[in-house]
Amino acid sequence: MQNTQLIYILDPMCSWCWGFNPVLQQVLKHAQAAGVKVTLRVGGLRTGQQAVLDQSKREYILQHWRSVAETTGQSFNFADALPSGFLYNTEPACRALVVARELDDTLMFNLLDRLQQAFYQDAIDITQPRVLRELAVAAGYSSEAFCSAFDAADTHAATQAEFAWVHNLAVSGFPTLLAQHQQQYALISNGYQPYTALEALLSRWISINANA
Repeated sequence: MQNTQLIYILDPMCSWCWGFNPVLQQVLKHAQAAGVKVTLRVGGLRTGQQAVLDQSKREYILQHWRSVAETTGQSFNFADALPSGFLYNTEPACRALVVARELDDTLMFNLLDRLQQAFYQDAIDITQPRVLRELAVAAGYSSEAFCSAFDAADTHAATQAEFAWVHNLAVSGFPTLLAQHQQQYALISNGYQPYTALEALLSRWISINANA
């Protein structure tokens, strides 16, 4: 990791992270103007047995989505979302972002945006490797390089290690925005907040640490 950077902790299939997307765009602009690197880490929201949806879980999740839509103004495709038989496994999309970061981190937020739009607005199943490859190519990645890295055993292991890293940080929810300087972490935002609520703290941290 860099000595000074912002770390965005998320899951691409977390609805509050989709709600946070416009805020993230403002954070990225602010950080870029200040010369501060922004990276991401993925948390693994739903994997394994918890990924299996029944009707009650589907209704519970859609209720959350409606709350996100009302709070943030982000649009959702409720009519086509979470069809029967859908396996809500966020590991593949998380792994795609791990690959994106390693291949070319200047494109990874473009891919994140495409993943979220595909899932929440277009009702596309982004748990499928074929879909992830297509979105990665659209974001500017090489199809061959992406597929090779996505399927590699080392990438599977790195993704699980990242889930563990996030868990060990005791992050209580997604999205979370951390600021790192040397080995010290500062919490900028935990859970959804509008940009106006975190701008002052972010500005203060950047002014103190950007050139330190």
